[in-house]
Amino acid sequence: MVRQNGSAPPSGCLRFRLPAVPTSAAEARRLTRQQLAEWRTPSDANDSAQLVISELVTNALRHTDSDSVGCEVRLLGSLLRVAVASEGAGPRSAPKNAGEEDEGGRGLLLVCSLAQVWGVRPQDAGAGHVVWADLPLSGSDR
Repeated sequence: MVRQNGSAPPSGCLRFRLPAVPTSAAEARRLTRQQLAEWRTPSDANDSAQLVISELVTNALRHTDSDSVGCEVRLLGSLLRVAVASEGAGPRSAPKNAGEEDEGGRGLLLVCSLAQVWGVRPQDAGAGHVVWADLPLSGSDR
């Protein structure tokens, strides 16, 4: 990806850890938005990244017994990787079919629709797992 002003895209990685509290998804969105603004990434990628990190943090807190979650936002060429690591045991993430009246159960379907590719891997150290999604930095990369 070449930016409109002719410069190469920025490179970088943002990592942070959040406690298992209800406000952590909002804090993850805020930190992600702040970093992506600094990197001057396209607004559609910013919106997608904020939605994805919010969904992944919410899932990690809701479906595992983690005390905290680790978050990472990384620029990978023409992709933006968003990853959330849980430290506790819980079910492996997989999209499910939510009923019309269900208030939840659509988060990973949203992630699937926004990501070029996504997956789940075991945590590098200890219990838990990492759910990650690679998002295109521009709409034409899908």
